[in-house]
Amino acid sequence: MLWTLLACVVGVALWQFSDTQTLESLANREVELRRWQSEQPVFVFVIAFVLYVAVTGLSLPGAAGLSLAYGWYFGLVQGVILISFASTLGATIAFLISRFLMRDTVQTRFGERLSGFNEDFARQGAYYLLTLRLIPAVPFFVINAVMGLTPIRIWTFWWVSQLGMLPGTVLYIYAGSSVPTIRVFAESGVSGILSWELFIAFTLLGLFPLLVRHLLKEPNHTGSSPTE
Repeated sequence: MLWTLLACVVGVALWQFSDTQTLESLANREVELRRWQSEQPVFVFVIAFVLYVAVTGLSLPGAAGLSLAYGWYFGLVQGVILISFASTLGATIAFLISRFLMRDTVQTRFGERLSGFNEDFARQGAYYLLTLRLIPAVPFFVINAVMGLTPIRIWTFWWVSQLGMLPGTVLYIYAGSSVPTIRVFAESGVSGILSWELFIAFTLLGLFPLLVRHLLKEPNHTGSSPTE
């Protein structure tokens, strides 16, 4: 189980550019990690799913690194399915924690932002949540927390979040799936994983928020946002 969990977090070390010794250690375990995946695919998938839900549900750092790791480990299709549902479940758990267990804390922490946020949400409804998900200008843990103080229904929060986070999920998983092996990265560094596919993936990651912001921009928008 320990090494299965390691398989899930290996990308964190890879994409956070950890020290060479750590990468070398992971590279030495790469064949073993792949073997466990082939022998116990369901178990590995479930453990990875639970880990991602825990990270997002508890608003812990590292979700982006895990997304890249899962892209490398599970591939594009399986990785997208896993993260799409795990991230939405985790976001919903954080949303419910805010609504039922930490309402006063969230109110105190984000009180100055809530008035503008509530005005925009009252005017646009679920579309406002969709915009926030598509344009990651506001950290997702903040969105989850403040949404818990609105009257939005749980099911609406779920499907809008899953839809809004899907494009970014696909791009992250595609970027991760473009990495060949940890061994290549450990021996050759960044130059060993550079490819046109990887370049395109990260270019899209950078341009996507700007494109969405342009497409969704309201010419006469006068309301304030939760970041103001």
